[in-house]
Amino acid sequence: MPIARGYAATDASKPLTPFTFERREPNADDVVIDIKFAGICHSDIHTVRNEWKNAVYPIVPGHEIAGIVSAVGSAVTKFKVGDRVGVGCFVDSCVGCAERDLDREQYMPGLCGTYNDFEADGKTRTQGGYSDSIVVREGYVMSIPDNLPLDASAPLLCAGITLYSPLRHWNAGPGKKVAIVGMGGLGHMGVKLGSAMGADITVLSQTLSKKEDGLKLGAKEYYATNDPETFTKLAGTFDLIICTVSAEIDWNAYLGLLKVDGSFVVVGAPENPIPVHAFSIIPGRKSISGSMIGSIKETQEMLDFCGKHNIVSEIEKINIDQVNEAYERVLKSDVRYRFVIDIASLAA
Repeated sequence: MPIARGYAATDASKPLTPFTFERREPNADDVVIDIKFAGICHSDIHTVRNEWKNAVYPIVPGHEIAGIVSAVGSAVTKFKVGDRVGVGCFVDSCVGCAERDLDREQYMPGLCGTYNDFEADGKTRTQGGYSDSIVVREGYVMSIPDNLPLDASAPLLCAGITLYSPLRHWNAGPGKKVAIVGMGGLGHMGVKLGSAMGADITVLSQTLSKKEDGLKLGAKEYYATNDPETFTKLAGTFDLIICTVSAEIDWNAYLGLLKVDGSFVVVGAPENPIPVHAFSIIPGRKSISGSMIGSIKETQEMLDFCGKHNIVSEIEKINIDQVNEAYERVLKSDVRYRFVIDIASLAA
């Protein structure tokens, strides 16, 4: 069995530490990838600290993976050794379905998460991108455009598609007023992608501390939500609001900012339920929806869109032995805007 090296969580209360483990033997339809960079997602922290109550240890986190193909199986047709590729939040899907739903597979049964899950055989544990290599079926590997730097492309595989999918689904574009709640690792991607689609983007952030960044990245307006006047001034303004924050904020206040038939879309995942009053949505025929990553097809579409518009994440690159410190900084919102692990540092 191929041996991989990485960092793993062995307990909810312990830091991530060096970890050596076995990858599965490649099959004819597999792609073997030398991982070069892995983004840190807030979901990694939720998972390794068992905040979603589903952790099975040891866990090698990481589902924002960018690397280079090192080998391909005999049946692989889309990739060759040396190609620049990415792997996102799942490595197989729809194992219980007659066929893949190429447009909605992220919502179908049988999704195999990139880590803390099982491969399609239901027996082999998946381990993620905080490691030096990974083996993935060809249909779940994506091409990264040549003009995009690999390190800043890694977060596109989760943060990028998490914002691209709802922006596309709710038809963000010219003539649409869109608010992004939160100017963090997810939110800043919403600003970049939404503005590239032609939508009129407003950032709603707790303070104005990142206003200069928001406007530079494409937002037309930027408001502080700790100012009560913001909710008075912007009442009935937006066609679409995408909430990226995991904090427990008052959704009712934000629903008041929607136009008639407006949608409030949740992509951040608060730990506890958020109460919503019926009369926050009944007047105005407003809706609350959720959105989760994207299909492989849509993720490749997003990468191609980013290549066309030269969009990548704003990153701070770290060595892998800084991962525990990085987790604490994520929780303090002390990063602009996504940490990316340089996997070459494993060899240091």
